[in-house]
Amino acid sequence: MAVLALAVAMTAVDEWVERLEDAGELTPEAVDRIVGVHGTRGQQAIEAVGERRVKEYRDFTVVVGHEDEYVVEDGGCTCADSEYNLNREDPDELCWHAIAARIAAAIDATDEHDMWYSDVRDFL
Repeated sequence: MAVLALAVAMTAVDEWVERLEDAGELTPEAVDRIVGVHGTRGQQAIEAVGERRVKEYRDFTVVVGHEDEYVVEDGGCTCADSEYNLNREDPDELCWHAIAARIAAAIDATDEHDMWYSDVRDFL
């Protein structure tokens, strides 16, 4: 009996996430790849991770933007860029908040908070 193997193509995002997880840090090569794939969105994401603006709460990952905080969940984001400017069918098109969340998760650079964001948000 023959076994059928399904090959799943890796996206550009999958590729750089895997490289980051293997390295455990944001290497110059990874920076080049992220910026090459995402342009200025990638640059903004890298800056946010470096500035520890990716927060991990019990219920959500939140990225602190310049004007507001954005919830990133299941690869999507609550920002206007994600809602209006990106092709949801293209797995490599992400807003900078979603890119930052993936980078931070891959290199264990999230600022963890042992509380519910839904409770914290009421005070902001």
